[in-house]
Order: sequence, then C-alpha cells, then structure tokens
Amino acid sequence: MEGLTTLTGQLQKAAGDFPSRRAISVPGRHELTHGRLHQLVDAAAARLAAAGVRPGDVVALAFPNTVELVIVFLAVLRARAVAAPLNPAYTRDEFVFYLSDSESMLLLTNAEGNAAAEAAAAQLGIPRAAASLRDPSSLLELTLPRDRPAAEGAAPVAGRVNDPSDVALFLHTSGTTSRPKGVPLSQLNLAASVTNIRSVYRLSESDSTVIVLPLFHVHGLVAALLSSLVAGASVTLPAAGRFSASTFWADMLASGATWYTAVPTIHQILLDRHAARPEPAYPKLRFVRSCSASLAPAILEHLEAAFGAPVLEAYAMTEAAHQMASNPLPEEGPRKPGAVGRPTGLEMAILDEEGARRPPGVPGEVCIRGPNVTRGYKNNPEANKAAFAFGWFHTGDVGFLDTDGYLHLVGRIKELINRGGEKISPIEVDAVLLEHSDIAQAVAFGVPDDKYGEEINCAVVPKEDAEIDEVDVLRHCRKNLAAFKVPKRVFITDSLPKTATGKIQRRTVAECFVPPAKAPRAGA
Repeated sequence: MEGLTTLTGQLQKAAGDFPSRRAISVPGRHELTHGRLHQLVDAAAARLAAAGVRPGDVVALAFPNTVELVIVFLAVLRARAVAAPLNPAYTRDEFVFYLSDSESMLLLTNAEGNAAAEAAAAQLGIPRAAASLRDPSSLLELTLPRDRPAAEGAAPVAGRVNDPSDVALFLHTSGTTSRPKGVPLSQLNLAASVTNIRSVYRLSESDSTVIVLPLFHVHGLVAALLSSLVAGASVTLPAAGRFSASTFWADMLASGATWYTAVPTIHQILLDRHAARPEPAYPKLRFVRSCSASLAPAILEHLEAAFGAPVLEAYAMTEAAHQMASNPLPEEGPRKPGAVGRPTGLEMAILDEEGARRPPGVPGEVCIRGPNVTRGYKNNPEANKAAFAFGWFHTGDVGFLDTDGYLHLVGRIKELINRGGEKISPIEVDAVLLEHSDIAQAVAFGVPDDKYGEEINCAVVPKEDAEIDEVDVLRHCRKNLAAFKVPKRVFITDSLPKTATGKIQRRTVAECFVPPAKAPRAGA
C-alpha cells in the first residue's frame, strides 16, 4: 500500500476501507462502488502503460463531466503519468496552445470525440484515443492509436509505485492579466490539499455531493471529486455532463446529498430559481461551500435563508492545489460574512513589498507556504523568481488578517483601482451593489481617466422582472460608499462575460463595456 503522502495511496486506502460504498453515480446510467472504481482505474492504467504511456508523460483529457473522465484521470495518475484536463469547449487554436505548452504526448476524449481538440492534436502530431464505459460491470473501453512496445523505462503498471514528488496534474492559471502560466501539481500537493479539505469540513464516508463545476478546474476536481473519493464519500455527476439548475435539487435529494460547493454565479442561479420556482422540499445539508470568486455578504445571507444551511466561504487558487483558507463549520467557530476564513493546513502571512509581516488589520500581499503549494511554474524562471520571493509563495492578492486570524480580501493587486492615489477595492463596491434588492449580478472595474489616472465603473444585471436605471444604482452607492468609491458610470446589461468555470473577470468586463481606445492598461 502506497503511503498517504500520495493521492493514489489515499484513494487505494479508501477503496480498501469502503469497497462496497457508492463512489460515483450518474442518474439513470451508472453507479460505481469504491471497490469497482479502483478495479476500473487499475485496468485502464494497465492499458495505458501497455500502449507506451511512460512515467512523466503528459496525457491531455478533453471531456465533459462524465464517469469516463474520472476513470481515465485517475488511471493516468496511477500509471505515474501527468493528467492535463482541458476545457472541451476550447477552440482549435486554444487547444493548440494548451496541448503544446503542456507537451502532451496523447489526447484522450470520449467516444463522441472533440473535433477542435482532434484537429489541434493532428496539427501537432499528437495521437488521439477514446474512452467509453458501457456499463459498470464492463471494463473501460480504450480505443488507443495502437499498442506499441513499451519504451525503455515504461514498466508494466503493477511495477510503478507513485512517489510524492511525481507531477500528477498539469493545469494553467486563468491568465487574468497575462498569458496563462503552466502549474505542475505533485502527488504530495494533491494529497495535502484533499487532506486539508476533508479535515476542515469533516468529510466522511456518509457524505454525498452533486458536482456542479467542471472537472478541468481545481475547484470541482479537488474540492468536490477527489476530497469526496478519498473520504469514502460519494459524488453524483449530472446526466447532462454539466451543471443543470433544473435537475440539481432532484439529483441532490436522490443521492442523499449532505453538501455542495460552487462559485457565486451558480449560487445566484440557484437562488433565482428558488425565488421563481421553489422546490417542494430541499435536502438537509450540513453546509454549503462557496469559492473561486468573492461572495457578497448579501448573497450569503440569502443562501442561508433559502436552503437552511451554513454557507462557508473559502479561498483557493490553482497554485495551492485549491484551498488555502475557509470559514469553519459552526461547531468549529464563527463564520464571518465578507471574510474567506482561517488558513487551512498551511502557513499564511501578510507581507509588505520588502517581505516584512504586516500586523493584524493592515493590508498587504497574501503569501503562503505548505505541502499543497506547487514547486513552481513550468519553464518560467522569471515568474518563479517573483512568485517565491522571501521564501513565500505570493498569491497576487491584497488582504489582511483580523485579530481572530480570519483573512479578508481587498482584491487582486493588479485589479485594485487607483483613483488619484486612493486605492479602491472592487470587491467592496461589488458587495454594496449586490445589497440592492433589484440587482442580481454586479462587477466594478477600473478604466483609464485623464484627471485621476483611473476611474471606477460598474456593470450590473437586474433581477428578473426588475427595472433599474443608472440614477437608482448611483443613489444606492452614494448612500453606502464614500464619495470617491462611487462608480462614475453604470452599465446595465442582460449578462456578464464569464470564464468556463463561472468566474467574472474584471478585465474582460471592462473590455466589453469600454471602447478599445479607452480599455484599461494591463496591470492598471
């Protein structure tokens, strides 16, 4: 049995401890126990090894959220190779960038294939394979290009022992201010992260969740899927292969769900549906988790009132294999709306520009170190030198720790709005906008200004059937914000541009509403 300092070892232990408990279900299609999942993963890993996949090879995965993706992802890790899950909605050019930047040796898709990914792989000379699971009693079918003799050093999978230092997962940053950076995460990084998440939320074999986030992103992959599987708990994958508000609560009730984790955008969708068409009954949840973007206190209160469970906001990033801080369960301490909680299983410090610690209540850069943190960006010594200065990993976020040790975020360093020397937190403005009873979504952003250098604008989406205008929004802001923080201009719109994971990126929103000649400077 491999040690618990590898994700693979943790998963093997869960399969041994809870072989007959449900691990994964897809309503109307599949149900796999932990024991059966382990068998399918081992068999698929053996097939990959026989096809010449060697330790350290990068295998790209372009799938919707299906059981096949879970099996091949875990099989790639078991074979000591590196999984690079990609958004299946990427264009051909995007696939070319991500496949080449990750140095992928093989592309895996579902049986239906992915035209854009396959075209990119063909352009780069990367072979493609397909995976499908007909039913839980059969093995995963892997249509590989051809079984070639195992290359030198490509031992059969039974002889491959996962090491804590093995790179297991390769992802990219979301590239909010620059070209996306490659982030290798090791078996130890992932093992440490899921251990932290399990500990904070007390996840056990009796827990169950429905996965609403894409598995090509750390939030869904690590917080929802891997933390559950390692705990012996169960996950449900929506039959549609992605989040569906219309089936979410039915799936939650049918699976006996005890919690779920999502981005604020999805929480808002569920709240809107609750207001328009409430369910006859909601499951009794231990908690609801929110992460990957700031959750306004007003939305947190609405969620708790609607679904009758404590809402725990957390703080995470790809480079930390997801979670860095979280509000605790009620029995462990208070949850603070507007704060992202206490550090979880790592060291955290607020540092000034010279690397000195800032006292409680004084903002600075949020810096971390711990076993879940990546060893560095791939082939990017310049970024690594800046990111690991003073012996800490620098998150690029500005925040402060209060006297109880809770972290409060002010914003991204590069997204703070500098209006004539006054630094404005866009998160603070977002929160005030979302307190307006007729606003469903809101985002504040900076635009260049001849007089102040930068000025604040915002874009808002009204609630269904609500009518608001710029005068109404500005009146609300003036009542709740200092004069210099009040947006100079309000854009009222039907929707806001979001990333594939539901994040609203301020830079993208600014580019949508501000003419190109006036678009914000990079890093402004």
